[in-house]
Amino acid sequence: MLFRTANLSQLGEFDEIIDVRTPAEFAEDHIPGAINCPVLSDEERITVGTLYKQVSPFEARKVGAALVAKNIAQHLQTRFRDHPKSWRPLVYCWRGGQRSGAMCIILAQVGWAAHKLEGGYKTYRRDVLDKLATLPQNFSLRVICGPTGSGKSRLLAALSHSGHQVLDLENLAQHRGSVLGRLPEQAQPSQRWFDSALLQALQKLDPARPVYVEAESNKIGTITLPDALVTAMHAGACLLLETPLEKRVTGLLEDYRHYLANPETLIAHLQALHRFHGGKQLEHWIALIRAGDFAALVAELLTLHYDPSYFRATSRHYANLDQARRIPLDSLSPDALGEIAKSL
Repeated sequence: MLFRTANLSQLGEFDEIIDVRTPAEFAEDHIPGAINCPVLSDEERITVGTLYKQVSPFEARKVGAALVAKNIAQHLQTRFRDHPKSWRPLVYCWRGGQRSGAMCIILAQVGWAAHKLEGGYKTYRRDVLDKLATLPQNFSLRVICGPTGSGKSRLLAALSHSGHQVLDLENLAQHRGSVLGRLPEQAQPSQRWFDSALLQALQKLDPARPVYVEAESNKIGTITLPDALVTAMHAGACLLLETPLEKRVTGLLEDYRHYLANPETLIAHLQALHRFHGGKQLEHWIALIRAGDFAALVAELLTLHYDPSYFRATSRHYANLDQARRIPLDSLSPDALGEIAKSL
C-alpha cells in the first residue's frame, strides 16, 4: 500500500482534511474544517451508480476510473498545486473505500504523506452520535424558561456577551422554534450538519461552569434534538422570565418584522394553526393582518395559542420549574438584559 491510514483521534495531526465525496454529500454534512475536493460530481456519481446496477460492476468501474482520474488531475493542477512536499493530507470518502483510496494513491505517488481515514465519513458520523448520547450529561444546565416573546433569546445573547457559557440551539438550528419561527431567506441545516455543529459547540464548553440554554421542545423546526440533551435540559435548574404582555408584543414585532413586510407569507404560515383553532378563528386573524393590526394579532396569538401550549409543555417536562428563580423583566433593552446577565 502506497499510503497509510489514520483514525478519528488523529484528525489534529494533519495539515488538511479532504472530503472527496460529491458536493451534495459534503453539503449535507462533513467533518468540521474539511475541504471538498470531489473525485466524482453529483451527476457523475449517478451515472456510475446506474451503470453498476443496470450494466455491470466492471463497466461502472471502467467509466468511474476515467472520471476519477480526470477530477483528481484537476485538483492537482489547482487546489494542490502549490503545496510543499511536507504537506500531510487526510482523505476520506463515504466509508473509506475506493474514492478516498484513489486520491491517496495518486497523492502518495507525488510524494505527499497522504493518509486515508479508516471507515470514512460513516465512522465519523457514528462517533458524533455516540458522543451526543453521553456528552450532555456532563454539564450543569441553567434553562431559561418563559412564554413566547419574554426575552429568552435576548437574555441568552446578553449572557454570552457577559462571558457566561451559553448553548444557543436556535442559532445552530437556524430557526426560532415556533410555528412562525422560520428565518427569512434562511434554510435550516440538515439534521446531520446540526448534529456536527452541536457536538462542536458542546466540546468547547467547560463542564466545571454552568451552561445557559433556552427551554425548547425536542424539535426546532425540522431539527430533532438528541435525546440525551433533552433529558439534561428537563433536569436542569430553571430561570423563569416574567415579562408584561405589552413588552412581549413589542419585542415580537421587532423580531418578526419580516412578516410585516410580507403579510401573505404570514397568512400562509398561519395555516398550520387551523387544526388547533379552526377556520373561524383563522379568518379573524387573517382579517387583522389585512387591516395591518399586527399588535392585536400578536397579543391574541400569545394569549390563545402560544402561552397555553408553552406552559402545558414546560410544566409537564421541566422538573424544576416550580423552584425556578423568577426574573421580572420590565424592559427587553440591551442595557436591561445586560444588568440581568451580570446579576447571574
